[in-house]
Amino acid sequence: MGDDLPQSGTGNEPSSYWYDACEDHMLSGIDFSSNGSDFDPSLLPTFDPVSDGGFVAEIDRILESINSETNPLNLVKKDHFKIEPKDESFQASMVVTDSKEVVKHSEKVSVQVQSGDKRERNSLNGDLRDGKRPRGEFRRDWRRTPGWQGGGNDRRSGRRRERDGTSGMDRRESRGYYERDKSGKMVYRTGTWESEIERSAKRVKHEPNGSLEQDKKREEEVKKPVAVEEQARQYQLEVLDHAKKRNTIAFLETGAGKTLIAVLLMKSVCADLMRENKKMLAVFLVPKVPLVYQQAEVIRERTGYKVGHYCGEMGQDFWDSKRWHREFESKQVLVMTAQILLNILRHSIIKMDAINLLILDECHHAVKKHPYSLVMSEFYHTTQKEKRPAVFGMTASPVNLKGVSSQEDCAIKIRNLETKLDSVVFTVKDRRELEKHVPTPSETIFHYDKPAVLLSLHEAIKSMEKEIEAAARESCRRSKWQFMGARDASGVGGGGKEEMRLVYGLSERTESDGAANLVQKLRAVGYALGELGQWCAYKVAHSFLTALQNDERANYQLDVKFQESYLKKVVSLLQCQLSEGAVAQNNASNGCAHHADIGDELEEGELPDSHAVSGGEHVDVIIGAAVADGKVTPKVQALIKILLKYQHTEDFRAIIFVERVVSALVLPKVFAELPSLSFVKCASLIGNNNSQEIRSSQMQDSIAKFRDGRVTLLVATSVAEEGLDIRQCNVVIRFDLAKTVLAYIQSRGRARKPGSDYILMLERGNLSHETFLRNARNSEETLRKEAIERTDLSHLKGNPRLASVDVDPDSMYQVETTGAVVSLNSAVGLVHFYCSQLPSDRYSILRPEFIMEKHERPGGVAEYSCRLQLPCNAPFEILEGPVCSSMRLAQQAVCLAGCKKLHEMGAFTDMLLPDRGSGEKGEKGEESGEGEPAPGTARHREFYPEGVAEVLKGEWILSGKDVCHNDSRFKLYMYSVNCVNIGTSKDSFLTQVADFALLFGSELDAEVLSMTMDLFVARSMITKASLVFRGPIEISQSQLVMLKSFHVRLMSIVLDVDVDPATTPWDPSKAYLFVPVLTGTKSPDPVKDIDWNSVETVVTTDAWNNPLHRARPDVYLGTNERTLGGDRREYGFNKLRQYPTAFGQKAHPTYGIRGAIAEFDLIKASGLFPHRDPKPDKTHQNQEELFMADSCIDVEKLVGRIVTAAHSGKRFYVDSVCWNMNSENSFPRKEGYLGPLEYSSYADYYRKKYGVELMYKKQPLIRGRGVSYCKNLLSPRFEHSETKEGETEENLDKTYYVYLPPELCLVHPLPGILVRGAQRLPSIMRRVESMLLAIQLKDVINFPISSSKILEALTAASCQETFCYERAELLGDAYLKWVVSKFLFLKYPQKHEGQLTRMRQQMVSNMALYHYALTKGLQSYIQADRFAPSRWAAPGVLPVFDEDSKEDSEDFEKSESIIKQDDELLDFVEDCVENMREEGELEGDLGSYRVLSSKTLADVVEALIGVYYVEGGKEAANHLMKWVGIHVGLDPLELPPDKPYNIPEIVLKGIDFEILEGALDIKFNNKGYLVEAITHASRPSSGVSCYQRLEFVGDAVLDHLITRHLFFTYTDLPPGRLTDLRAAAVNNENFARVAVKHKLHLHLRHGSSALESQIREFVKDVQEELTKPGFNSFGLSDCRAPKVLGDIIESIAGAIFLDSRYDTSVVWKVFQPLLQPMVTPETLPMHPVRELQERCQQQAEGLEYKASRTGSMATVEVYIDGVQIGVAQNPQKKMAQKLAARNALSTLKEKDKDKEEEMLREGERKMSQVFTRQTLNDVCLRKQWPMPQYRCVSEGGPAHAKRFVYAVRANTADRGWTDECVGEPMPSVKKAKDSAAVLLLDLLKGFYPDDFVEKSKKKGK
Repeated sequence: MGDDLPQSGTGNEPSSYWYDACEDHMLSGIDFSSNGSDFDPSLLPTFDPVSDGGFVAEIDRILESINSETNPLNLVKKDHFKIEPKDESFQASMVVTDSKEVVKHSEKVSVQVQSGDKRERNSLNGDLRDGKRPRGEFRRDWRRTPGWQGGGNDRRSGRRRERDGTSGMDRRESRGYYERDKSGKMVYRTGTWESEIERSAKRVKHEPNGSLEQDKKREEEVKKPVAVEEQARQYQLEVLDHAKKRNTIAFLETGAGKTLIAVLLMKSVCADLMRENKKMLAVFLVPKVPLVYQQAEVIRERTGYKVGHYCGEMGQDFWDSKRWHREFESKQVLVMTAQILLNILRHSIIKMDAINLLILDECHHAVKKHPYSLVMSEFYHTTQKEKRPAVFGMTASPVNLKGVSSQEDCAIKIRNLETKLDSVVFTVKDRRELEKHVPTPSETIFHYDKPAVLLSLHEAIKSMEKEIEAAARESCRRSKWQFMGARDASGVGGGGKEEMRLVYGLSERTESDGAANLVQKLRAVGYALGELGQWCAYKVAHSFLTALQNDERANYQLDVKFQESYLKKVVSLLQCQLSEGAVAQNNASNGCAHHADIGDELEEGELPDSHAVSGGEHVDVIIGAAVADGKVTPKVQALIKILLKYQHTEDFRAIIFVERVVSALVLPKVFAELPSLSFVKCASLIGNNNSQEIRSSQMQDSIAKFRDGRVTLLVATSVAEEGLDIRQCNVVIRFDLAKTVLAYIQSRGRARKPGSDYILMLERGNLSHETFLRNARNSEETLRKEAIERTDLSHLKGNPRLASVDVDPDSMYQVETTGAVVSLNSAVGLVHFYCSQLPSDRYSILRPEFIMEKHERPGGVAEYSCRLQLPCNAPFEILEGPVCSSMRLAQQAVCLAGCKKLHEMGAFTDMLLPDRGSGEKGEKGEESGEGEPAPGTARHREFYPEGVAEVLKGEWILSGKDVCHNDSRFKLYMYSVNCVNIGTSKDSFLTQVADFALLFGSELDAEVLSMTMDLFVARSMITKASLVFRGPIEISQSQLVMLKSFHVRLMSIVLDVDVDPATTPWDPSKAYLFVPVLTGTKSPDPVKDIDWNSVETVVTTDAWNNPLHRARPDVYLGTNERTLGGDRREYGFNKLRQYPTAFGQKAHPTYGIRGAIAEFDLIKASGLFPHRDPKPDKTHQNQEELFMADSCIDVEKLVGRIVTAAHSGKRFYVDSVCWNMNSENSFPRKEGYLGPLEYSSYADYYRKKYGVELMYKKQPLIRGRGVSYCKNLLSPRFEHSETKEGETEENLDKTYYVYLPPELCLVHPLPGILVRGAQRLPSIMRRVESMLLAIQLKDVINFPISSSKILEALTAASCQETFCYERAELLGDAYLKWVVSKFLFLKYPQKHEGQLTRMRQQMVSNMALYHYALTKGLQSYIQADRFAPSRWAAPGVLPVFDEDSKEDSEDFEKSESIIKQDDELLDFVEDCVENMREEGELEGDLGSYRVLSSKTLADVVEALIGVYYVEGGKEAANHLMKWVGIHVGLDPLELPPDKPYNIPEIVLKGIDFEILEGALDIKFNNKGYLVEAITHASRPSSGVSCYQRLEFVGDAVLDHLITRHLFFTYTDLPPGRLTDLRAAAVNNENFARVAVKHKLHLHLRHGSSALESQIREFVKDVQEELTKPGFNSFGLSDCRAPKVLGDIIESIAGAIFLDSRYDTSVVWKVFQPLLQPMVTPETLPMHPVRELQERCQQQAEGLEYKASRTGSMATVEVYIDGVQIGVAQNPQKKMAQKLAARNALSTLKEKDKDKEEEMLREGERKMSQVFTRQTLNDVCLRKQWPMPQYRCVSEGGPAHAKRFVYAVRANTADRGWTDECVGEPMPSVKKAKDSAAVLLLDLLKGFYPDDFVEKSKKKGK
């Protein structure tokens, strides 16, 4: 069945309606197609499709949409405006200012628009709202688009100019643009650029769109708020008063307002409970699903209470007690079907004493075994009287029978209902007010003639029924008693109707299973033939046949084929008869010769030719002819005549009541054929008793349409008789006479409007019809009289006719702990429900079987016993029941005993629900609130404190505050940092670094010293760093103070954090120091190796008093890029150009490291720059000294030092002194710039740019290079970075220098060699800290393995380091699954595969592992973030968090206060230091927290298991799992012995063990394992279980073994590829191929011919594939494997595992050769869906799949950027998606190939696009044109797949502005600009070919 369900109405019923058409719950859905429609298409607005005709057409559409507002049907009118073009090339830019005129911004177009209203508009091209320009396709004004680059204009300023009406740039409007079409050719288009998606959307917009807008308006009308609660009438208050005093049954007519009385009673009960501070829980029971929704909505609107509504289609059968208790706690009123309340009472989910008020709508149903009756008898009357809820019943007739024979009979029936409900019937005595408010319709009788009997057709159908029954008996060898369970459970008394539908709705398996279904269908056809006529019968039969042919199972299930063969005969028979009738009337002579043609017409829902109705013919003549032919019965003719009488009735609304669903579905088709009934808009309304989930929504939709007039006639079954509130109805027709007095009363009550008609259709001369009608009228009066004047029944005391409510305690089983109960009434349904929950597939339907045995007793009395046989995967198979007086009771008794035994064996929980495996605690999402990510998922993220190793703790770091006492000595441990460079680099600074050592308070583990870490310092050089123990040292307190000061001064510069040694806080949890050491020395006393001179020099200098020497000088000056919106990690000023600086000057035009500029006068005024008297600047003769900003310095000492530029706050390494350059040298041009010089010299540059007048202009300049920020050296930064085409190694390693006047530079106290060496220390220490944590965790786990492997298991891939846990996680996942599976399999031999799977899931799910990790504190050890030195906290130097370093902390509250402190730094550095000190004293700041997803914690647990398994085998892995909390160890004594098999000899003879064991190359010790491994659940048991349990353990064994094999074979394979290898090797399709290859499928024991057929097809496909050379799909082939074949491979693995006493090596020995050839990285195919997804992500293309289903075929379409690229069909949706993706890839590859060939043909376009923009710039410079102008045309797509489209144009000297050239969508701005530049170059090449020829010649030279 298709996914898109049609509207309810004539011919558009969803196929599921036909479940009811033959009154059988087992029927498959039928799609009843017809041309009928709810509406007259001529009434709908239509739009002519408008082609994309360029700009003129675009203006037409917009203006038409403006004018369409005055047209009620939104029809396009073209005479309201005119366009007068003055030139062929023109462009308009329009702004609609007040909806009355269009203001033009171009002089080349004149547009006039008629005035329209000012209301909000919805135009074809976008929303035109008052005074605003249409958005979307119509974008003519350049200023609306993103701003042009250049000129310092941002987008906001562009929009501001747009509002002000000012022009941003003087340029003429573009005439059009150039772009490449799909073939790659450059084409010119007029108008504005728009994407293909926008063009497609525009075309769709102008196509006819039906009545969408009208539908929306109607929906809004329906949703209008309901009026305030109407005033209660006097008779209602009278009933309410009685109900308050005692339990009451309100006996009032339909429409009397019984629900309002119930609502008022709820309010009264609620008020009473609130006075006692108690919460009310009222339960409102209804008998039918539609009433659930209706009554719940009424109660919500009238009370404002929290109301819950529940019916079977919502899946409540599978809710657990927690879910229900949440409903009880949150709701005040529960509206539900009675069966649901009965179920939750039986399972003790709710107790009767928890309910305060019980309301029963239509309470007359409380008889016999109806759920109403069972609720009262089993639970209400067994509850203590004082704890029972109040009861209120509502009915239109307390007796639901054909009538009452006498007053006493009536009294007895009412008394029995009162006893059952523990209530009193009450009705109003004075009916005057009631009759005033509840008008009685006028009752009319309409007689029709008896139809002629079509004996030949009826006899033909009857004979087919007998034939079918005979075929079924032949197919079914089982006793007729075996089917009793299905029938009883599906009946009302079985208590499991809903559950049985779930079970039997799946599929039938044999001819016998299809026979009962087919017989019911034939009976439905026969009914239609007799009651409605031959044509209707044909339509019914044809619909059944069509549904079967569209069934997915039609190709392989015998029952479907069996039904199809007979239905074809029926359709052919009826079709031939119809054709004969038509031919006879047309005087044709060829009989049935043309029946096929006529059949085609009939399939479309039309009458035969002879009955075609034209508008001019009289309907009576036509219908009369049809009646005479027997095509339509007189009854249908009479109905049509009745309807024609209402042709001119205003606001006609009618309901036709029919008995059978088939009538309700066919009659609307008849009406649709008759033009005379065109005033009728018809729909069917049928119940959902035998339907699917979609039914309720369809019913609600039909009723809503009936209320608002979209449907005027409902053809309804009994579902519309009860309770449905349809007030607009003014005609009710009983097409089929009611069966009971109640139905007669209720259907009459549907005519709610005053002056309504109630028409009863009676067959002329039918005495039973007349008798019933007379009896019904009399009974109504008798009932009303009895309710008022009660008959004395005291003389009948003890008479069996008066029912009692006593319950036999032997008829139920109750669980003491919970109170859950199962009775004889519910036992059969519960057993069926249990079997439906057992694991099964579509080839086997699991159900209980009942074998009845008759016992003859003396005297001819017969008694019966029943044997219950459960499916082979149940805990027991056979149970004998007690001897009982009837077959039904015997069946119920054995089921009750079976329920008791299942509970005792643990198959039922204490709630008497099937045990799904352990408790509900592992259910997904239980712990998380609604809408929140569940724990264990990647989206569930939390903050955790960062872990610090215990060995780093030391109180000694706090010493040194009181330096006066120098007696203290500190014993520390010194480790030098040993660095070895691998590779070379031209950058000499990389090798000119100082050596350092670390001081710790404790000795480190030896494993830290054995660790070597790679530091990626340059593209061509790696530094291998390690720690070397130099020995213990002793230092004095004064030395410690000095070393601490040095450490703080050094790290504050390296980490760019401004702290002072005297005030910075020290944390004893992280105690170590960085100290410089002398290079090349190794003294016996390590203390002497410390470079004390450097320490003393750095610590004692006064230079630190100058803020410009401390960290963040740019912050102090107010010039830092961070505060101005930039990114400190990027070179250049691109981000600053749009922002004014702190002092209002222009942005710095040259590149920079960080910061902007500060006015030099302000710097001098601050006192930071020493004042100097100007001296005569003579030629600089002294080449030994330079005048710096604050001193003179020797040149030799200056080289290699760091200087701070006083004018900008930036720092530079001094590379050299340029003696050949001074400030008077000419200032260099920018590369490629050929324009006029802006600065004549360096001195001129500093004067104009900064206001600095240089004094020493003759002094040589310093050549410097920027001091970079501290980088993460642990990530291979250069390995995956893109090397642009054309770039050489020389370019990649190119160093950029600046030339600085010495007099503007301050010499920094830290030498450059120290800073460069120290910049490596954070990365080294990060790895050391991580390793120390890993060592600490190893000690906690207490099992000896390598700590470096533990570190690998703790490191996430997001760290981007050279190792991560993903490979180990893959292995650990498989090992964990195997060990847990083995444990559960052996520990719970009675659990079936479904329970074991759920229990395993609860033990190994990410949520469970996440909780294990939390319990053990693993979150403190995990490394999950890429190392960022700016966020790293060194001892004494805490990080400062601002905009550029709080990436992962946006949601953390503390960040706000820290950012505020950072803002204060802008003004007062001193205040900031104090603030940071105070912040540092807090126990935990932001630097000590990080965010981890709970999935990361779960992954680390699996990775640790994997690492321990690799390093220490099973023993180590099991130790780790036990430490984590996963207890899977079994005592050897607990291991079960080999399973004893008592296999019948006949089964053993049927298996060729020699061949089977030969194929496996193993001899089984216990053949029973092998038999079980090849036995499918569809095979009758014979004492052998099916393979499901073995499959469970075998799946885990094979997964583990194959994963282990791949892990150890491909040790260097990246984790992603290893995962792909595993997925290709461990999948059901691959295993199925193994089974076929080794002919194991021939030994499968099953009982399904459908499975046999599918296996044959698969074997055939595989054999065809094997003929292809080198073919191996590894799970990606086009043929779908039956899952059973893969399952037996896994079950055989499980059998070998058990037979070998749990030896996995034996399993691998058998399966390694079986699985060959195994997948390798070379043979691994990528799944087409994944390949296409990765390709689209790389190309930044939007990928979308659209799936639909037609019949049994699924269709999947692939769209890329809105364009269909591939499509495929397959019965399986996943297979269709795979094939569609493959087709799309093929198409894309062909396009790529064509593009490559096109590029080769166009030789000059072969140049790399990397330089296209530069090439275009060169052309403009050479021609002395302004630089080209780019603009962003489009930017969109998801964050991971952004797409940019740029346009470019150039202002040529002779031609003016060129047309725009629009590039292709690209994933980056640079590539998008390059794409546009290529087009413009091609365009210019055509204008100026000589220039390009010259250029190419120069290149050739």
